[in-house]
Amino acid sequence: MKVAVLPGDRIGPEVTAEALRVLEALDLPGLTLLEGDVGGIACKRHGHPLPPETLAVARAADAILFGAVGDPDCDGLERALRPEQAILGLRSAFGLFANLRPATTFPGLEGMSALRPEIAARIDLLIVRELTGDVYFGDKRIETLPDGRRRGWDMMSYAEDEVRRIAHVAFRAAQGRKRRLCSVDKANVLETSQLWRDVVIEVAAEYPDVVLEHMYVDNAAMQLVRDPGRFDVVVTGNLFGDILSDQASMCVGSIGLLASASLGERQTDYGTFGLYEPIHGSAPDIAGRGLANPMATILSAAMMLRHSFGREAEAARIEAAVAGALADGVRGGDLGGEAGTAAIGDAVLARL
Repeated sequence: MKVAVLPGDRIGPEVTAEALRVLEALDLPGLTLLEGDVGGIACKRHGHPLPPETLAVARAADAILFGAVGDPDCDGLERALRPEQAILGLRSAFGLFANLRPATTFPGLEGMSALRPEIAARIDLLIVRELTGDVYFGDKRIETLPDGRRRGWDMMSYAEDEVRRIAHVAFRAAQGRKRRLCSVDKANVLETSQLWRDVVIEVAAEYPDVVLEHMYVDNAAMQLVRDPGRFDVVVTGNLFGDILSDQASMCVGSIGLLASASLGERQTDYGTFGLYEPIHGSAPDIAGRGLANPMATILSAAMMLRHSFGREAEAARIEAAVAGALADGVRGGDLGGEAGTAAIGDAVLARL
């Protein structure tokens, strides 16, 4: 089992180190860790956020454990060389089209949510976000019109096969949960969304055991605040998914608790190749101070064991250890506590 470890920038190496401590404590047979530079640190060392050396490491692995990218020192670089391009490049290189972002309120943390505790307590959902299409990967430019005005232009598009494959991922995920799927679009305004809705309905015929509903994205954003417990699995496009998944993270109390998996179609000897990362950024303001909450990265490692290595028992052990640490009051600054990065890692290790 080979894991490409790409810590990235600022707090990325700090939180990744704690996830590796947890993985190593499990003493998994045949676990091999390969490391590479990515993001701003790769720009500084290699002149590119995703250098060929790092891609080679990733290609040799069965899964990728990713930290975070983003470095203010690189803000002046052209867009193609900025740290954030590394994650887009990895998604494109490996066809990682399906992003799974679970959001669940841990017992005892209901009061940390911006929502009323009785509403936050009901959150247990999975957002399935299409990851390699939409405006993020469409043609884009800034142009000057004949009258001298500047105009920005980004193309939103989906082909039906792109919608079909992410729909299958979402329906299968719903079958493993409460068998309810909400497809989010903007079909009343966008032709891209109309195609999305049409194809999702076609795919639904193959999953008669799953209840499908459709919701416009503006209403979905409102319902995530008003009644998040109504959602089980949500499937949506790249742009809408980016926004809604971050919103869901704050509904559960902290972005420092949310893990994610980005999966494609490539299969290894162990399972589905994927990239696993916390959904938070590189947090330059607290980097190097030992204050970052590593739980999202630790939970991402659990998702890696489940989806890429078929290690359900070990994944469940990690998740139970994180929940146990939180239940015992181990909190980082993002949750109003004083526990530092290493102390949180120690607490999770003690409960494995």
